[in-house]
Amino acid sequence: MSKLALLLPCLWVVACVSAEDPSPVPERNDDSTSWLQQPDEKPTQVQRLQVKFSVHTSADPDAGCYLAIGEEQHLEDCKFNVSAKSFFIIHGWTMSGMFETWLGSLVQALREREKGANVVVVDWLDFAHQLYTSAVNNTRLVGKELAKLLDWLQEKDFSLQNVHLIGYSLGAHVAGYTGNYARGTIGRITGLDPAGPMFEGADPNKRLSPDDADFVDVLHTYTREALGVSIGIQMPVGHVDVYPNGGDVQPGCTFTDVLGSLAYGKFGDVVRCEHERSVYLFVDSLVNQDKQSFAFQCTDSNRFKKGICLSCRKNRCNGIGYNAKKMRNKRNSKMYLKTRADMPFKVYHYQMKIHVFSYKNMGETEPTFSVTLHGTNSDSQPLPLEIFGQIGLNFTNTFLVYTEEDVGDVLKIKLTWEGSTQSWYSLWKELRSYWSPPENPSKELHIRRIRVKSGETQKKLTFCAEDLQMTTITPGKELWFVKCRDGWQVKNQTRQVSIVS
Repeated sequence: MSKLALLLPCLWVVACVSAEDPSPVPERNDDSTSWLQQPDEKPTQVQRLQVKFSVHTSADPDAGCYLAIGEEQHLEDCKFNVSAKSFFIIHGWTMSGMFETWLGSLVQALREREKGANVVVVDWLDFAHQLYTSAVNNTRLVGKELAKLLDWLQEKDFSLQNVHLIGYSLGAHVAGYTGNYARGTIGRITGLDPAGPMFEGADPNKRLSPDDADFVDVLHTYTREALGVSIGIQMPVGHVDVYPNGGDVQPGCTFTDVLGSLAYGKFGDVVRCEHERSVYLFVDSLVNQDKQSFAFQCTDSNRFKKGICLSCRKNRCNGIGYNAKKMRNKRNSKMYLKTRADMPFKVYHYQMKIHVFSYKNMGETEPTFSVTLHGTNSDSQPLPLEIFGQIGLNFTNTFLVYTEEDVGDVLKIKLTWEGSTQSWYSLWKELRSYWSPPENPSKELHIRRIRVKSGETQKKLTFCAEDLQMTTITPGKELWFVKCRDGWQVKNQTRQVSIVS
């Protein structure tokens, strides 16, 4: 049995519960929803009527005015401005045959941000309201139909450069097919967690790809695998691919949150939490203009978590969602950021470089540190330093921390050694010590300074030990560091070359 076959029951559950409190749509008068479109088969007139293009002047998904290819009067009736920006929202797979609740939020956010723009919902519910495999086969048909509408609009002094397609899940690949079939180049496509099953590893002409528009940006929020397949596509498929929180576990969607939501009977909200987070990150980018989130280019999530990638040099950082900008010579550029659990999602990233000058009696212990930032606006909560492997001794260790509030300019840092976590090996050693003479050597680390870089402002600061005579830290103790200079002063070092004969 294939991995997809095993995953389909899970997909069915996701789709069913994602329709909780949906917005109803008018009933269809035809019975042609059971048709399966062959990849190269031309759509019939009956099938064409199943793909509807609804111009929205309010957030109500049912209050749209429908466009029809060849019907010029509909443009006037729907107040469609051919010279304005045009947003086309494309929903994904559904097992309910109804719009999901996020649609109204996105329509309203677009209308508020771009008041003179056209906002059109591509209603392909009849084609999406089928088995997942059938809905996948129908994405090409729907993309062709939308491309035909755009081709017809171009006869009315309509510019494809003013078109922005926003596709969620399967809708992202519909947008890709549209860009592939349209005459000319579409201005922009945004993929909101494009669907993974049956698209992961597919050829570029069979999924969303950078070739489908002048600028293709993607938000990946549900790339965690189940049975070897992920709901959201893992591979980069745009010019800029953003992976919030690594693209897998989203804040507010953890197992603890699941238990809390179950207590209140909101299982549907839990199941769709991570997949739909992509939509709400995009909505957030529209409505919270004063709190724009930034993502940073990095080769992979692990390097980002280590705090290595917080540079904005050479276009290595970018806004996300609606605020993402096209960058020259970028393609399949993977970018990362941390977020809050709800809107506004913005956090403030910091890179911390801590040099351990010396140590004493560390053994197998892995120290657990936290830092508290004291700034001109406020003080942060204690922020854990995530340690990958072991603390490097006589080495500069790099960490990523982030705050949910803007602490302002950092003035002081409190470093706390919370205690320690131990490996099974060290635990066994402790058990063995019961049969040997006790040893209680004092564990110490010697730290003189901490270097800090703000991801959002790119400012670099150096913090020195508040008391230069007290630079050692032990379990359960803390050290204070104060700002001692702007920037990072790096001494000239002679690179040593080891020649092995």
